[in-house]
Amino acid sequence: MNTGSVPVFVLLLAALLSPAWSETEQDARLRPGDSRQGYDSTDYKSDSLSLQKRKGQAIDLYHFYQQAQLGLPPLSVPADNPQTRAGIALGRLLFYDRRLSLNNTISCAMCHVPEMGFANNELKTSIGFEGRTVRRNAPSVLNAAFKTRFFHDGREHSLENQIWSPLLAANEMANPSPGYIINKIKAIKEYDGLFEKAFNGVGATMATLSKALAQYQRTLLAGNSAFDRWRYGQDDDALNEQEKQGFAVFAGKGRCVVCHTVGDSYALFSDNDWHNTGIGYYDSMHGGRDQPVRVQLAPGVFTELDAEVIDQVTQTPVPNDLGLYEITQNPHDRWKYVTPSLRNVELTAPYMHDGSLADLMAVIEFYDRGGIKNELLDPLLSPLHLSMDEKHALVAFLKTLTAQESVAVLVGDAFAAPVGDLSKDDPFWANKVFWQQSNEEVSD
Repeated sequence: MNTGSVPVFVLLLAALLSPAWSETEQDARLRPGDSRQGYDSTDYKSDSLSLQKRKGQAIDLYHFYQQAQLGLPPLSVPADNPQTRAGIALGRLLFYDRRLSLNNTISCAMCHVPEMGFANNELKTSIGFEGRTVRRNAPSVLNAAFKTRFFHDGREHSLENQIWSPLLAANEMANPSPGYIINKIKAIKEYDGLFEKAFNGVGATMATLSKALAQYQRTLLAGNSAFDRWRYGQDDDALNEQEKQGFAVFAGKGRCVVCHTVGDSYALFSDNDWHNTGIGYYDSMHGGRDQPVRVQLAPGVFTELDAEVIDQVTQTPVPNDLGLYEITQNPHDRWKYVTPSLRNVELTAPYMHDGSLADLMAVIEFYDRGGIKNELLDPLLSPLHLSMDEKHALVAFLKTLTAQESVAVLVGDAFAAPVGDLSKDDPFWANKVFWQQSNEEVSD
């Protein structure tokens, strides 16, 4: 890898820090949102970013994505969708535009929140259209450019294809059809000419919408972490002794590296394969209904409720999640999910496909127990018998995978993006009028 990329990040970060803000405001603006650390204590104090401090500065994302980052492989881009400044800018506009949802309130960034590691720290599973529950945890889109399988079940294989599931899902952005979205975008003045500029005269279509969003997401690169500087930059001081011990456990006794792979020149921390850890099995076969559910009412305040009580205030039960089986219909694929990357994992709690593990220690404790036994449990899982020192060292190591400089730059850019506020000038302020216009366009 090109270790000369490090100074570029220093320059990018320096450019982002405006002298108009105090050092405290800069720190608040460039860190993840409320980490909710200590939320189980009555002394908890939120450190969420206020709107006044949620300021940012747009950067040249085309230049940003071209810079080599320690620990990341060269970026492969589809031949039919090369990165361009116009395409990236259009994708960025679309990613944060709430008008891409049926009721004009939900954007891609509402589940993939920039200051939360482009994931969602506040909910086990996301909330979509009109408060409808999404049954899986929102994964981070940082470094999504390197994925070849998308969604927890791996059902899509490209960034271009994966965008349509959330756009059309009734419990996410709830659009009734691709044509509805395209007509809606054509009716928004801010998009006049932007698709044509980005795609050689071609306007808004399913293909160009997919390509624009994919181009923006390919710029969300976050490497050059402390671990990368230690392993790939030969900086022995980048990690302390506990963090180095944690990597030794990760690669040795803990056997984490078997699924979360680390190479000689880069590390994506995922084998890009499916595994059954037992969590999906337990949710499907027991659903937690064989014991009271611990519910948190406020910081440090908990109670336990029977599942029957919770059912009374739940509109519909969450359907069983069978993982890869839902795609292949192969019984041996029940409860298998794609291995997520561990890059920036410190920023993306809660964990697992259902968001059931609240913090990194809970994840380590789960794997130390060998997962949850079931007939299809991955044979790679077995009890690890880690000591508490080894567990704490693992947590310390995992935190070295946070790409602080890169994430800070990307979050600052995201804060500067428009969010698609609806105004009375929009043709779909009154949906009835928009539907009439939309139907007329389709019929023509």
